[in-house]
Amino acid sequence: MTLLLNYPLIAALVAIVFAQVIKFPIAYFTKEKRASISIVTSTGGMPSSHSAAVSALITALVLDYGFASPFVAIATTFGVIVMFDSMGVRRQSGEQGILLAYLYEEHLKNGGQPIPDITIDEELTESVFDKPGNLIVKKYLGHKPLEVVAGTLTGIMVAFFLRGFF
Repeated sequence: MTLLLNYPLIAALVAIVFAQVIKFPIAYFTKEKRASISIVTSTGGMPSSHSAAVSALITALVLDYGFASPFVAIATTFGVIVMFDSMGVRRQSGEQGILLAYLYEEHLKNGGQPIPDITIDEELTESVFDKPGNLIVKKYLGHKPLEVVAGTLTGIMVAFFLRGFF
């Protein structure tokens, strides 16, 4: 029964679920209706569920214990690390994965020979090989700054909304 009384935990978990669920309609209406329902269970995308979770947790803790609480200090430190990591290390890993997939595909097209001068198209970062028969690479593991901001605002709104139930 402790889970039912733990408003900060509930707020963080609901924020994750809500952020993941709204990724599909956002992608559907902004990406020319090419979105797949699999985006709901994937990492990356708009809004950041990681940012939503930590901002909902921080907001709920502030509402429960006040801004001067050590719980808020711990959660804020944790939240900044999570958000920074989602834009930094995880995003770079995703970009490198896309580039590696692109290089592999070019290598296969070139009969296993060295790849001539390569130019990377901007669309490569959105969806690499979406033509039939080509390698399909998922989107970034990490987030763009706007996705993190949207996730942060989503988490804050979820925490305030749920506050009415606790």
